[in-house]
Formats: sequence, structure tokens, C-alpha cells
Amino acid sequence: MSESPRLLQAMAGAPVGGAEAFFERLAVAFARRGVAQRVAIRRDTRRAGALRAAGVDVVELGFRGPLDLATRWALAREIGRFAPGVVLGWMNRACAALPPRAMLPGARHATVGRLGGYYALKYYRRCDWLVANTPDIRDWLVGRGWPAARVVHLPNFVDAEAAPAVDRAALGTPAGATLALALGRLHPNKGFDVLLEALARAPGVHLWIAGEGPEEQALRARAATLGVERRVRFLGWRRDVAALLAACDMLACPSRHEPLGNVVIEAWAHRRPVVAAASQGPRQLLRDGETGLLVPVDDADALARAMLALAADPARAAALAAAGRDAYEAGFAEAAVVQRYLDFLADISGRS
Repeated sequence: MSESPRLLQAMAGAPVGGAEAFFERLAVAFARRGVAQRVAIRRDTRRAGALRAAGVDVVELGFRGPLDLATRWALAREIGRFAPGVVLGWMNRACAALPPRAMLPGARHATVGRLGGYYALKYYRRCDWLVANTPDIRDWLVGRGWPAARVVHLPNFVDAEAAPAVDRAALGTPAGATLALALGRLHPNKGFDVLLEALARAPGVHLWIAGEGPEEQALRARAATLGVERRVRFLGWRRDVAALLAACDMLACPSRHEPLGNVVIEAWAHRRPVVAAASQGPRQLLRDGETGLLVPVDDADALARAMLALAADPARAAALAAAGRDAYEAGFAEAAVVQRYLDFLADISGRS
């Protein structure tokens, strides 16, 4: 096992989001493993406080966009002071803000960009290596000219610690009803409009949607038009995902576009069966009929049938949940994923 290099991470993401949540989990996991790290984040009181409470060295910067030279100079200063072996940038904004080598005389670190989607490579021109969180994204990057030897697939992990279930009654949901949970930003890509259509064809099923975004009012109006508003609860952005999963009977992931599908891994970790549209990430993760159920994208009828099938067959639902937990432990448990990251970082440290 190689010694962990000094690591500086840069994250300029939004206050909430899947990639942002994984960044926090990974930084905290590195801290528990004793990695010498510093993280530069976009100013965010909650995120900075949570990371510092976990023992992470945090610097807050502006990350205001491509013309924000102050952030680039500040990052150069932090790199010079900290002298990392690896600089890891998260997604477009942070990687675009990374300083060029001309601003870093004497620096000998490797620069890595981490991608969780199919992003324009112009943002990563200062990176030596790329990390893709799915095999499909890795292959997509190579297909667009990135050297295959300098892109690696490293999966995400999720928090698998159990939590007491959210009280259904507090959210106006009958204790004995079949309850589906959906998680994600309220955006057309997530397909929550299709999920509401499916709910209208799945009598007796109730739905919690945890997330926020620009489609909220349109989705609420759609629920009313379909006559399902009494069976739907819009919960806003939630950080108690384990407690929500403990309260539900299944996870529904209706996404039209989903590069990975963290929510699938979260459901697996918490032993909940999954029904998902066959978009990019879920299609790679799930073995249909074994570790979950896959339905065609944008097919409300098929989604409704799958939810009703699980509601009618608890034994099958339990078997899917157990197989999903096995898949989680085999490929997405924290210890294994963190070690893969550490081995990769140690291998490239100091290699530009």
C-alpha cells in the first residue's frame, strides 16, 4: 500500500448537489485516513463548517467564473504554500480556475480533473489526468481524444450508516401504504414528470420527492392535474437520505439523463429495491431483474407496472434489495473506493 500524497482539492460547486455531497464524503473519509489535505471551496458557511468539524483544512475562495483572476491567484498561492503532490479539481468551474504552470514556479504536483458527467474538455486543459466516475464517461473521454493512459474510472461511495425512519404520519402518508422515494434536482433531466404520470397509473402507491430546482411549481401543477397531489409530498432538499430510505418501500429513479445514479447506490446501501429508467448510469449499474428493475426511458406505463409489481410481491422486492446490497458491498463501499483513490493519487503524485 503506497503512502498517501499531500492533496489539495478544489470544489466550486453549488450548495447542494450529488457531486458536491460526494466531494464532502470523500474529503471527510480522507481526513479519517490521515491524508494531508487542504480543500479550496466556493464560499459556503455550511460546507466549510461541516468540513472543519471533521478535521479538514478549508480555504474559502470566490470561484466567480472564467474572468475571476483573484481566485486563480489565490489558488496559486495556496498550492505554493501547501506544496501538494496532487491537485484535484472537481468539475468545470474549479478545473477552469486552476492556475497554469507559469504561475507556479518550482511546483511538481500532478493535476487531476474529476468528472461526473459528459462535460466539455476545454475546462480541463490544465489537467494531467482525469477521473471519471463511470466506465461510460471514461470511454467517452478517450473517444474524444484524451489519452487512455491518463484517464481512470473511480466510482463513488455513499453513506451506508442506518438511521431511524422518517415518521410517515408527519408527512401525511399512511403507515401501511406502498411508498416510493425519488431523490434529485427538480430538473427535466430527472424525469419526475414521468414519475407523476406513472403514479397516476399506480393506485395506492404514495410518493415522496426529495429535491429542489426550477421544475418544482410545474411538477406541483402536474400532480394536481393528474389528481395525485394527495399521494405526493415534495420534501425540498434533504440531507437525511438514510432516514428517508428507511421509511420507504422502494426507490424510483425515472431520469432521462443520469451519468451515474448515486441514488441507486444509496438505495442498495440501505437495502431498498430500485426501479429505474434505463438512462446511462442506471443501465450500467443495474442488472435488470437481479439488482433492480429497469424500464424504458419516458415510459410511464412501464414505470407504473414495475412499481405495482414490487408492491404486490414483497418477497421479490426483498430479494432485489438483498442483491443490491451485495452489489454495493462489492463495488461501492467506502473503504474499497477510498483505497482506490489513494492508490491512484499515490501512483501519480508529482507526475505532471
